[in-house]
This record gives sequence, C-alpha cells and structure tokens, in this order.
Amino acid sequence: MTNHRDAKVPDSDLRIRLDNLTLSRKEGWKRRVDAPPRLQPEILTRRQLKALGEAALAEYDKRRRVWHANLGPLKTPQLAALHEDLWDILDSNEQDGDKVKGGIAIDAFPGLGKTTAALAFAKKFHLREVRDHGEYTDAGHERWPVCRVGLTSNTGMRDFNRGMLEFYGHPGRFRGTAADFGHRALDCVLSCEAKLLIVDDLHFLRWKNKNGIEVSNHFKHIANEFPVTLLLIGVGLENRGLFDEGDSYEDAILAQTGRRTTRLDMDVFTVDSAEGRRNWRNTLLAIEQRVVLADKYSGMIADDLSDYLFARSTGHIGSLMTLINRGCQRAVRTGVERLGIDLLDRVKNDAASEAGRKEMESAFAAGRLTSRPQQKTA
Repeated sequence: MTNHRDAKVPDSDLRIRLDNLTLSRKEGWKRRVDAPPRLQPEILTRRQLKALGEAALAEYDKRRRVWHANLGPLKTPQLAALHEDLWDILDSNEQDGDKVKGGIAIDAFPGLGKTTAALAFAKKFHLREVRDHGEYTDAGHERWPVCRVGLTSNTGMRDFNRGMLEFYGHPGRFRGTAADFGHRALDCVLSCEAKLLIVDDLHFLRWKNKNGIEVSNHFKHIANEFPVTLLLIGVGLENRGLFDEGDSYEDAILAQTGRRTTRLDMDVFTVDSAEGRRNWRNTLLAIEQRVVLADKYSGMIADDLSDYLFARSTGHIGSLMTLINRGCQRAVRTGVERLGIDLLDRVKNDAASEAGRKEMESAFAAGRLTSRPQQKTA
C-alpha cells in the first residue's frame, strides 16, 4: 500500500513546460507538438488527501490546477467534423507545385473553439508529415510542415511577411522592405517544406483600409506562389466580404481569395433534437471523466448539472470549459471537492454567456427545454 504522506507526486505531465509557450515562434510550436500527453492525476479520497504531507499536498493540488486548466481539446462532434473537412482539403492539395491550392477559412462566432480545433488538427498534420518524410528535408533543412501567423488591426503586408520570418527565426527579419521579407519568407517555406500556413485572428484586419487591401491581395499572392494551404481563422469573415465577388473593383479585390477558399464553421451545441441532446450529454460525460475531485461521483456533471451547464454556457464549448475549469479551481482551493450549483453560482463566466443565461434558465424551469436525452422505456 502506498504511503501517501511520503509519496512523491510524479511530474510526468510537466516534462515539457507549456505555460509560457508562444505559437508565433517555431520553438514554441515544436514544444506544443512534442509535448507528451498530460497524465491525469490520480483521484484521491478525502482520507488519502488528509494523509498527504504539506509538501505532497501542495504538489498534488498544483498538478490538479494545471490539469483542470487544460482539460481540452475534447473530441466533440463539431471538432471531429471540422477535422474530417480539413483532412479532405489538405490531402486533396497534394497537387504539383504549379497548381494553386485551395484555401480554407474557419468562420464562426467566438467561444466555439475555432483556434483550439485548428491547432489540434495542425499538430496531427505536423506529426504525420514528420513521420512520413522525416525531421529533415532531403537538402538537410529542418522540416516545419506548419507555420502560424497572428494578425492585429495594424498588420500590413510587411508586418505579415515579417511574422512568417519571426516564426522561423530568420536572421533577416529585422531589416528590409515588404518585398524583401516576402522573398525570405518564401525561401523559408521552400527550405522547410511547409505545407500549411495558419493565419489566426483574421477579423482583426481592417479590410477597408490600405493595410486590409494589401494583406488580402497578399493572400492571393501566397496562394499563387507559395506551395502551402492557407488556413484563415476569424469571426464574421463572410460579412466582411471575404467570400463575395463585390459590386465594385475595390470590393472584388477584397474577395479575391473567395473563389479559392472553402468556408468551414463550428456550431453551438443545441438541445432541441434527440441528436443534439445526445451530443451534449456525451460531451459532459467526457468532461466528467477528466475532472479530478475527491468527492466526484457518477452523474455529477452529465446528470445533475446538465441543464444548469447548458444555461450557463448557452451551448458554447468555450464558455462551458471556462466554467468547468474555474469551478474545479474553486472546488480544490476551498476544499469542497465536488461541483454543484451552489459552488458554480459563485463562479463568474464570460459576459456573453451570462447575458443569455436568464432566458435559458427560464426555458428549462418552465419545461420548454431540456438537455437530457429521453430515457428508453422498458
């Protein structure tokens, strides 16, 4: 029998530290890709918790803090469907280099896990490419199948090209014109045999100003000249004219990527159908299995909190995971060691979900809505 007072809590899940990770550098991306799966902490009983010495208890609670803060990504139906579409497009883009590759735009509301799902896919894609082709190219360069650039409202063509150079750590990223940076970025992409270029937070771009037109045109240039698949991620891209032909020449310039870009989205959870309720319950069951609390019991989340969590999250996976994470942190810190309505009512969530909470709770209370699948009768 293990002596919990003297036991050293293993730190296997902290072998590669990811808390200070940045995905704007290849080193950060490699740390994310190479990180081993986190080991879920053992669920200790209250008696076992009491038996832990002060240092061992502090280490155990630290591991639980990190674990609960990183419960995802969950393989929800939305994530699984998105990944299937992404594989279809990436694998169909294995054309010869003289053919333009079709681009992808993930266009969905905030809080639906767009970036999380895209990065989870990109990790799988990176690992597959390295497995199939090796860590180094035939010319002896490091293989980097994925490059990621984040945009801001002030990103111009020079900034965008410099962002690619920053990812690769190119020594020529500090001085040069937009064209200079572009040529160097192309050299990096070709040398490292990159195949997927992720452009995150595309909605930050001011489409109607000079920078927006520059970068939009630059996307077309990349699609024509770079042997990569462009994966654009943002909010309201369709409303901003990314996929429209436009009524004027200027509008058409902003829509140049539209003909070559496949729009993908991610939906909220719904509970107005049997399938929607099953999907919601399966997601809650997956979360329940991952929660590490001494007084956790079967059905604590998937049964007793089903309606409550749907109302608090309004069906958005991001809001749900935030609430669960914060609830678990409070349950550990206060010694409650379980999730319940009393505890979660004291936990704050994002403003958007709180704004829709009352209407949703009223619908559940009145019986107009339920998140629970109907039980089969004998």
